[in-house]
Amino acid sequence: MISVGDTLPDATMTRIGAEGPEAVAMSDKINGRKVVVFAVPGAYTPTCSSAHVPSFMRTKAAFDNKGVDEIICVSVNDPFVMHAWGEATGATGAGLTLLADAECAFTDAIGMRFDAPPAGLIARSKRYAMLVDDGKVVALNVEDNPGVCETSAGEALLDEM
Repeated sequence: MISVGDTLPDATMTRIGAEGPEAVAMSDKINGRKVVVFAVPGAYTPTCSSAHVPSFMRTKAAFDNKGVDEIICVSVNDPFVMHAWGEATGATGAGLTLLADAECAFTDAIGMRFDAPPAGLIARSKRYAMLVDDGKVVALNVEDNPGVCETSAGEALLDEM
């Protein structure tokens, strides 16, 4: 699993752009920038929609004031779902970037994959939040239970800055 001090690997994410699905290189988002990357087990799932995304919507201005260039939400969902969820939650309007890790490549590469067959969740991401400065992880908060959003909430990560 990725740790503080490690460099994030590059991976190709997807999002819906003006012309439809488009590739987004994670390296383009993180290199030379200070970003927050947080991940959720699934779009439209209860804790993700009611707690995790709202925590970063509430703290976006405070992160901006601390020099964070972008807040990126990653989920192992397709880009159409992520686009709709960003609109439905108000996350897109609040300035958060939602990226789909549809092939689970980024999530696998950083050791954050989990499976919960009883809940219908296969090849999903653990719930975490990290602060990344020029590609290097400087803070990392991972939840032990994917149904909980405490240490991975925006407020908890903000407290570490």
